[in-house]
Amino acid sequence: MAKAKYLEVASELKKRIENGVYSKQEPLPDQEAFAKEFDVSRLTVKKAFDGLERQGLVYKQSGLGTFVAGEVPIKSDIDSPVNAFTGLRNLLGKNEVASKVLHFSVEFPDEQIQKNLDLKRNEPVYNIVRLRIYDDQPYIIEHTYMPIKLVPELDEKILHASIYNYIHQKLHLKFGHAYRKIRAAKPNEYDKKFLDAKDDDPMLELEQIIWLTNGQPIEYSTSRNRYDTRDYVLLDNNRF
Repeated sequence: MAKAKYLEVASELKKRIENGVYSKQEPLPDQEAFAKEFDVSRLTVKKAFDGLERQGLVYKQSGLGTFVAGEVPIKSDIDSPVNAFTGLRNLLGKNEVASKVLHFSVEFPDEQIQKNLDLKRNEPVYNIVRLRIYDDQPYIIEHTYMPIKLVPELDEKILHASIYNYIHQKLHLKFGHAYRKIRAAKPNEYDKKFLDAKDDDPMLELEQIIWLTNGQPIEYSTSRNRYDTRDYVLLDNNRF
């Protein structure tokens, strides 16, 4: 499946920033200039800029444009933006991320899942547990619930590729907003078996609900990783 245009633009701009084509603390060319260069819409360029901002590579100043950020001294190779909507394969590279399906079933939601996804008890959901493998190493265990009425015909082929690409590119649905909570947790049996977690290894758990642009919740999920494999970061920018 081809990479989305805005990801291609973001990847090229990231290379230019890392190679010093654009100087730190200096403004990038405007969106219209990049739209012409890459033969894409300004919206595509804006989405690319937004992705670069989440990575801490650029920052925006109201009325002034988008600037190249300086180095972040505390940044590390295991940093992941907490506010991304692109999915793991688009974030880290589709050739570097694989999925192993640990559980896949269709069931009626319990009371909590009904509340989380705004469903009636007779509206079925997918119950999915996947081990995400990055660079041939166990990385994250994702436990996801999605309503069948919003994500029809989900199968194991899609689960081994990208659910988000299926939602965005095949179903033409767009994410609107998300609520995310990060906490520390003790390892469970899945963590010990599939993430090589020891009894005293802290785990990071990201719990989230994602809504579509029309306000319908489409995903409730938890993602768990060992403390030494992934950090969650947020670049906060005071534009006023």
